Amino acid sequence: MTHLAARADYEEVTRLVKDAGLMDRQLAYYVYKITFNLLLLGAAWTLFAWLGDSWWQLATAVLLAFCFAQTDLLGHDAGHRQIFRTRKASDVIGYVHGNLLTGVSFGWWVGHHTRHHNYPNHLSLDPDITRRQVIFASKDRAKRTSRAGRFVVRHQAWMFYVLIMMEGLRLHLSGYVAARKGALRRYKAADLTLLSLHLVAYFAAVFWVLPPGKAVAFLVIHQALFGFYMGLLFAPNHKGLPVRDGAKEELDWITRQVVTSRNLLPSRVTHFFYGGLNYQIEHHLFPSMPRRNLHRAQPLIKDYCLSHGLPYAEVRLLRSYVDVAGYLGEVSAEVRDLEGRDAVAAQVAR
Repeated sequence: MTHLAARADYEEVTRLVKDAGLMDRQLAYYVYKITFNLLLLGAAWTLFAWLGDSWWQLATAVLLAFCFAQTDLLGHDAGHRQIFRTRKASDVIGYVHGNLLTGVSFGWWVGHHTRHHNYPNHLSLDPDITRRQVIFASKDRAKRTSRAGRFVVRHQAWMFYVLIMMEGLRLHLSGYVAARKGALRRYKAADLTLLSLHLVAYFAAVFWVLPPGKAVAFLVIHQALFGFYMGLLFAPNHKGLPVRDGAKEELDWITRQVVTSRNLLPSRVTHFFYGGLNYQIEHHLFPSMPRRNLHRAQPLIKDYCLSHGLPYAEVRLLRSYVDVAGYLGEVSAEVRDLEGRDAVAAQVAR
């Protein structure tokens, strides 16, 4: 694979992309996206206030879960400087959409996501791998030695889709955990202040409008679906594709990004719900490319990859989730086989 990939030149494909105008800013598009999203988010909260004490609020929770994820997708674009080139302007958009509007630390996310982009699917360097309860290689079974951890690993083909419902809670806590570890180096006070302001306002609004029982039901539905949606957005992108480990990075940049990324075949559904993440190969090769340009870049980059010996993974939406579950199931089977061998060896040793 590395020998074939050596024919691919990142500078060459970068020139092709720039010559096609695909790295140009799309400010008018983002003005529209941000305005529409803010109006939708505002309408959802207005509906929440108007409905008041009603079980129909559970439907509002579903709508707000969608709005929160779409808002964080705009924060994702800001973090990659797809909207503005400058750090200051990008930070303003990111902290507003992340910390203030959805309660997700933008400061934590930028560092976390940058490491992911540098080392996608690396078992010890990619934080999107290391922070999961499931494992992606049987040799990592030693990291899950508790009873609950072993249960998850044995059943991770389906447990993965259960666990991502907790993703919203983990995202809300991430900023505080990062601050405690000293990982929030820039704007730490502002980061935590905006994060806390969101959470206080969020809980105050929910428990002011709803009685305790309905408030708890609203919180569970909203946060579970928010986490589930966020998990579904990112799961197809890399899970089930080649992993690697070790202190030395053996793959060059372009190979590293392409062989560990998976695209979803274009459709109205993926275009509407996935915010450009359905073009994961193009996004990983050019993170600062505005999402509006990704579909135009796709045929150019696909042709370049295939003509230069690089694979190009592209599947239908539902197939991607089947592939993820299948891969996790294979790892579980390998773990069960190793545990069986260990048990036999232990009996022989006696």
